[in-house]
Amino acid sequence: MNVFRISQTKYANDRKGSGIDGRWNSLGQYLIYTGGSLALSCLEKLAHTPGTSLYSGDFSVAIWHIPDTVPVFEITAARLTKLNANWHKVINYPITQLMGDTWLRKMETAVLKVPSAIIDLEYNYLFNPAHPDFEKIKITSVNKFTFDPRLKAR
Repeated sequence: MNVFRISQTKYANDRKGSGIDGRWNSLGQYLIYTGGSLALSCLEKLAHTPGTSLYSGDFSVAIWHIPDTVPVFEITAARLTKLNANWHKVINYPITQLMGDTWLRKMETAVLKVPSAIIDLEYNYLFNPAHPDFEKIKITSVNKFTFDPRLKAR
């Protein structure tokens, strides 16, 4: 399976993660976020990046390949909704951060499949760079990426 990560070009080949807190990890927990489609990755970047930097930044898309032999752990939308119907709201990051941090700590899989908070029928795939299976996941290509100016940033 191929997944996609849009980032500043200088970080396109990064295999460590930044340790910056996000929806699925708290500060200091290293996680790499990817999207199940290029379009979803574009929307995720659009939602999480201030408008001016979208059009002034130097972006690339890295295509990552997850071999079929690498196990994937999934957190379903149903499970999240059962915990809190508003799990997708920023105020509820602590719920998903705890789940992601727990997954990282358990080291059971290198890949975590989670529903997108933007499009609930699509998925993001998160990587644990410290897991031994992470070495099997490869960046197959890196290409320049430009955000179309018709996309309205917040």
